[in-house]
Amino acid sequence: AAHGARKMEDYGRFLALLASALLVGFVSVILSLVWVFHYREGLSWDGSPGEFNWHPVLVITGFVFIQGIAIIVYRLPWTWKCSKLLMKFIHAGLNTIAMILAIVSMVAVFEFHNAKNIPNMYSLHSWIGLTAVIFYSLQLLLGFVVFLLPFAPAHLRVVLMPIHVYSGLTIFATVIATALMGITEKLIFSLKNPAYSESPPEATLVNCLGLLLVIFGSLILWMASRPHWKRPPAENAKVLRPVAATPEGTEVESTMTNSSNADKSDLRINTEAARKQNIKFDEAGQRSTM
Repeated sequence: AAHGARKMEDYGRFLALLASALLVGFVSVILSLVWVFHYREGLSWDGSPGEFNWHPVLVITGFVFIQGIAIIVYRLPWTWKCSKLLMKFIHAGLNTIAMILAIVSMVAVFEFHNAKNIPNMYSLHSWIGLTAVIFYSLQLLLGFVVFLLPFAPAHLRVVLMPIHVYSGLTIFATVIATALMGITEKLIFSLKNPAYSESPPEATLVNCLGLLLVIFGSLILWMASRPHWKRPPAENAKVLRPVAATPEGTEVESTMTNSSNADKSDLRINTEAARKQNIKFDEAGQRSTM
């Protein structure tokens, strides 16, 4: 009973964090819209400052908020009954949407700069931002090829999973850092009278937006890094091979096929050795991109 109560308490804690992250992320998107519509020139696609304004709005919506949700999607306890493959598609799909929005946001800046004869790619913000987009697209491509398509051998997945997880979290943190650089730069450039240093309302609003982005990032990273909120290893995948077998038994089969579940349950190995073996491979391989 104590164990059940602990589980419920843990579940409650997870839900509280998830609700906080969703709220903070949602408010960040709203503040970005208030910023560009109330203080700047709104949104347009005609080479005017309104075109530039798509940049902060789409970065915060896609590259920060949607990417953050994509990172923790495996950890939602009510999805643990869903097939792992479905969750992989959702994870990949959300990251793809974030990627598209990030690219559109960059096109907006380049077009705006070119229309106004402003040089491109001179600031640290632009260097790190472009690097993040390039690495994000490579991460997405590799994720599709290795983890979603059924061709990669299991041992390759086991080796690449910790790298995939680390890269994803690092890119996400880098995107937030880059967003902070970007909004600081924008405020310094555009607040002339009154100046940024005089703390006009716009400065306060956008500084608060930056704080919210840091809070959102730290909530997502906390949820993503707690081992006890990890998706449990797929039951039916554990049973395919005898104890001495290779890591193939960890998660790959469950992504390939859901047929013959009945046969698999007949084969279920209940020995302690098998369980330990599986735990070992799960640590490496089933880290489930979170």
